[in-house]
Amino acid sequence: MNLISILVLLFITLFVVVKLTERHGKPLTYEQQSKLSKIAMVLIFVMLVAALIKNLM
Repeated sequence: MNLISILVLLFITLFVVVKLTERHGKPLTYEQQSKLSKIAMVLIFVMLVAALIKNLM
């Protein structure tokens, strides 16, 4: 029962966030997209290295 209530709450929250960002979100320029893409790649790499270190410890 706990799992179902958590999943329902997550679904409702995701639905609200998607609707709000569709309504109030601004389109990104190519420069903004490329900057965010570079930041995301660095963060993903750092997370992978951290997970590898955690598993090796």
